[in-house]
Parts: sequence; structure tokens; C-alpha cells
Amino acid sequence: MLDPDVVLRADLGPGAAGGSREVRGAAAVAGQALTYSRLGLDVRPALVNGVAGGVSTRDGEPFSVAAFTVRGGKIVGVDILADPERLRRLDLTILED
Repeated sequence: MLDPDVVLRADLGPGAAGGSREVRGAAAVAGQALTYSRLGLDVRPALVNGVAGGVSTRDGEPFSVAAFTVRGGKIVGVDILADPERLRRLDLTILED
């Protein structure tokens, strides 16, 4: 599913270690996804700025929102917003499964 040259960009907010991060390549992005999967989040499909994405929640509160860019049937980009302050200002509509 991941393009070999996929790019993941994450905005963790100013209070987080690292703030913003960029990860390149399928192996590195898959490794980040594996780490993320261990956080015990509830992930639901969503439209994020009109594109396929997901909203992750923890204890009923938004934890992050992600959007995926797909070309040729492969994910070429992942953009994640996990800045708690900015998440609070979003009007999120989570799609039903």
C-alpha cells in the first residue's frame, strides 16, 4: 500500500518534543505506523479537507487527524496533525464504519 518514496509529515505542536517531523520511505513510515498502533487509540475513517483520512481518539477526545494522498493505488503522502491546541479548534466529523 505504501509507495517506496512515501513521505509522512507530522505536526505535533509546539509543546511536543520535535514539534514537527518528516519521515521518508516505506520502511520508515511503516515503522512509525507500528509505533503509533501501540498507543491504544480508537481510529475511525474520516474526510480530511475532502480526502481520505482518519481521526484517532483516546478516551473519547481527539488525539490526531491524518490525511492520505494516494496515487496509482499507493499511499504517497501522509499528513498528521496531533497538536492538541489546533485539534480542539477543528470541527471533526467522523464517518461511520
